[in-house]
Amino acid sequence: MPFDIYDFTSLTQWIDTSLNDRLSPFWAVVAEMAIVGLLILVFYALIGLFLVYAERKVCAFMQNRLGPNRVGPFGIFQTVADLIKLLLVELVPIRNADKFLFNVAPFIVIIASFMAISAIPFAKGLHAIDLNIGVFYVIAVSALGVIGVLLAGWSSNNKYSLIGAMRSGAQIVSYELSVGLSLITVIILAGTMQLSEIVQAQSTGWFIFRGHIPAFIAFVIFLIASTAETNRGPFDLAEAESELTAGFHTEYSGIKFAFFFLAEYMNMFIVASIAATVFLGGWMPFHIGSWEAFNHVMDFIPPFIWYLMKTFFIIFLMMWFKWTFPRLRIDQLLTLEWKYLLPINLVNVVFMAFIVLMGWHF
Repeated sequence: MPFDIYDFTSLTQWIDTSLNDRLSPFWAVVAEMAIVGLLILVFYALIGLFLVYAERKVCAFMQNRLGPNRVGPFGIFQTVADLIKLLLVELVPIRNADKFLFNVAPFIVIIASFMAISAIPFAKGLHAIDLNIGVFYVIAVSALGVIGVLLAGWSSNNKYSLIGAMRSGAQIVSYELSVGLSLITVIILAGTMQLSEIVQAQSTGWFIFRGHIPAFIAFVIFLIASTAETNRGPFDLAEAESELTAGFHTEYSGIKFAFFFLAEYMNMFIVASIAATVFLGGWMPFHIGSWEAFNHVMDFIPPFIWYLMKTFFIIFLMMWFKWTFPRLRIDQLLTLEWKYLLPINLVNVVFMAFIVLMGWHF
């Protein structure tokens, strides 16, 4: 197909062959891991800075304000200035805090998001690792972030931090069920948990269209549950400024606070990437039936651009949620999950299994 001209498999194989020709197998693997780690680190930093700027502009647009407009043209360097400020801020020692856990908590949160992003396929042949249980892996490692949140709240020796951490723990554990079940709905349709195979299965149509009503329901539930799991508004009970100041990271400053701040935006990028991959075809172009000329033009847009456009569309929806709806109470938050989303999800999984069994999907 035309979009195979953008296949990155040959490039990655050439790099692998070149390193193995020049180095021993052990050092070749070490060099490959270092290259992949450095690329993910740079990508992580750039996306984090961009998303902070984008949210400020989206928020300003929805509230009829200008947003950042001083540092650099259109304020594009405002987030860079904020990063420099955070790097230079003094790390304030907290009296009676558990110093080891207090210091290690931000790293656990950031490492969990690093591990999750490594399995995401950005384009054909462009992913750090292509596991045959990719969806299961992403769900498992992204759940590790809650450990860092709980440790941060408990080790801070601050009652507001502890309350925020407990809220966050209850929220993440609850909504992980709906995230997992909505992904299981798509796995039943795709017949595989390998993310690259899920994308490849959508070459004839995205699952949100091919999976009929159950796929659309799963997509909506995934958006709601993943927004709640990332502690973003209107589900940001863990960071309720009017009640808990900054929640579980109240006592953090400088680079440690920046880690929590960056991890929130990267988690949003990761869940948006998963939604784009399993529901919207990942890097696959948009095709319409027998419109050959239209489909041919769509094929020549690079897969990486398709992936980014879909991911940023989902991110925009999540930002729209935050700046449109009022914050829920903690009882409303848990009621939404346990009394509504979870039962709907369970019925939806059975509905999708029946459709696949009967062969009624496209």
